[in-house]
Parts: sequence; C-alpha cells; structure tokens
Amino acid sequence: MKIAVVGTGYVGLVSGVCLAVKGHDVVCVDSDQRKVDLIRQGIPPIFERGLEPLLRKHIGKNLQATTDLRRAVLDSELSIIAVGTPFAGGEIDLTFIKTVSRQIGEALRDKTSYSTVVVKSTVVPGTTDGTVLPILEEASGKKAGRDFGVGMNPEFLTEGEAVEDFMHPDRIVLGGNDDQAIAALEKVYTGFDHVEKLRTNLRTAEMIKYASNSLLATAISFANELANLGAAIGGIDTVEVMRGVHLSNYLTTVQPDGTRKGPGILSFLSAGCGFGGSCLPKDVKALVAHGRKAGVPMNLLDAVVQVNEQQPRKVLDLLKKHHPSLKGVRTAVLGLSFRPDTCANLRPSRSCALSLPRAPP
Repeated sequence: MKIAVVGTGYVGLVSGVCLAVKGHDVVCVDSDQRKVDLIRQGIPPIFERGLEPLLRKHIGKNLQATTDLRRAVLDSELSIIAVGTPFAGGEIDLTFIKTVSRQIGEALRDKTSYSTVVVKSTVVPGTTDGTVLPILEEASGKKAGRDFGVGMNPEFLTEGEAVEDFMHPDRIVLGGNDDQAIAALEKVYTGFDHVEKLRTNLRTAEMIKYASNSLLATAISFANELANLGAAIGGIDTVEVMRGVHLSNYLTTVQPDGTRKGPGILSFLSAGCGFGGSCLPKDVKALVAHGRKAGVPMNLLDAVVQVNEQQPRKVLDLLKKHHPSLKGVRTAVLGLSFRPDTCANLRPSRSCALSLPRAPP
C-alpha cells in the first residue's frame, strides 16, 4: 500500500519506518528541510531505540522523505496526519492539524482516485469529524464518504519503546467515518494478525486514547496522594502499602510456581515525584479543558492534575525534614527519565530531564 505520513516526530517517523518494515511504500513528509535531509541520510532526527538501523535499511527503497506534501498525497492511497497537538491557552492547539488538513484537501482536489485521510495525532473527541473533515471537504471541493474517507487511528507508543510498541502492539484502534475508511485502515495493518483490532467511529477512537492515558495518570496521583497522607501521619511504609494493594486477586494472580503476576499498570500504582513526559500531563489537561467546554466538569481528572503539580514540592518537603536548607547539599538523583529505558545511550532528550521546582536558598 502507498502511504504518506505527514509529520516526522517520534509518532510520525516511527510509524512511517515501521510501516515500511511491514512492506508498505511509505513517504514521510515534513516542512523542515533539515529533518528531511537527515532522514534521507538514514539519520533519525529523534532518538528511539532500534529506529536507526531500520531507517537505514529501508530509506531510498520503500521509504522516502520529502517536503512536498502535495506530491506525497497525490501518489498515495492513504495519508496519515501525525503532527503535534501541544496544550496551550487552556486547550490543545490545532494549528498544525488545521494547516496540514487544508494542504491535504487542496491536493485531494486534483486526485482522481479514492483516498483516505487518517488522523494519528492525539486530538480531543470531535476533532476529526468536527474540524479535520470539514476542512478537507472545503479545500478539496469533494465529499467525505463518497470521494474520500476519513479515519482516526490513535497511537499507543511509549517514548523510548516506540518501535517495539508499534511492531508488537497490545491493540489497534480503527476509527472511521464509514466502512470503506475502516477497510483502508485494515489494509494498513495487514500482517498484524495476533492483536485485537477494535473497529469503531471517529469520536470513540479519539476518546480511547485519552481514556487510556487518563487512567495511568489517575493511578499515579492516587498512589501519591496516599503516600502524602502516610507521610503526614507517620509510621506508614507506603511501599508496603502499595505492595499490599498489589497482592489483591483483583490485580495479580498466583502462578503455578507460587509467584504472583500482575498487569503493567501496577508500575503506575507506586508513589513517586509525579508523572511527566510529553503525553500524560498534556492529555489529562486537554480532557479536563474539553469537558469544561462541553459543560461537564471533570472533577476527578482535575484533582489528578492538581496532585501531580504539587508532588515535586512534596519531595522537597521530605528532603528538608533532614536538611532545612538544601543550599550546598550534595544530592544523588536515582533515575533520569520519566520511565525505565527512555534514556538509552544517554543521548540528550527532553525525556531525560527531571524538572523540580527551584529550592529556596
């Protein structure tokens, strides 16, 4: 299948490279000529473990890179939007989504064959059919569902583990405005035979992404709030508290050898200095803002954000019980990333920085 992936961030580039590995003919599109030149040389502009050798193997063969979005769309059967959606001004910023949607729509105007446009960027429910689809129709002069399809295919990639997550997913969500759009997405994921595929509508696909990240964030803030109470009361070992919770048969099962095995979410049910990274804070805040806009206060998730924003200060408060002034105190920080294995080779990355409020002198 001929696929255009618009955006070469960690979602777009990883998706493009991995789809090439699966045998598709892929062209990665970016407006940044520097990024395109690096990709053409087999050098990823981002770091993801295992990405560079796959890029070098396929670039110039069934994987290309270009700044020419129009030509990429005209030559492809399906276009994937994988541009950034930063959180700013109390809501997600759709500037890049709107710009790319219009450019794709203008290309579709001159495209004679049926094509599918798929949103892979994380967008709040209602964005694909309420913003992207109308822009595509207006710019192309064509009708969605008749002349072209619209899909929503959320990503579940973890920075530092994105290649592995894409090649061995735990689920694939295929959202579409009609059966033909979903069929096109199914063609993209031919070869992913041992994973459950959920076929649904556009808004449900969008919500699944936010629901997944919000659950993880809630687990972290839940554990931290209990830890804060335990520290205030005194005499409570929060690590043992959470271990006692983990031993519940609701969360773990006893294996034949007598050991217990639980789901990965247990690692989020542990106290710490809060969640970070590029996804959880942004996505939870975006859903809270979206709920407020819809007239539905998201009280639980609002509290999750508040607990998380206060948590780094709690760490400093604990330190100051032993050192009233932290000025000149030599401190060891165990851990450099927001989760394990996201600082491979210690390359510079925003994912490899722990930011704490500045301690007063």
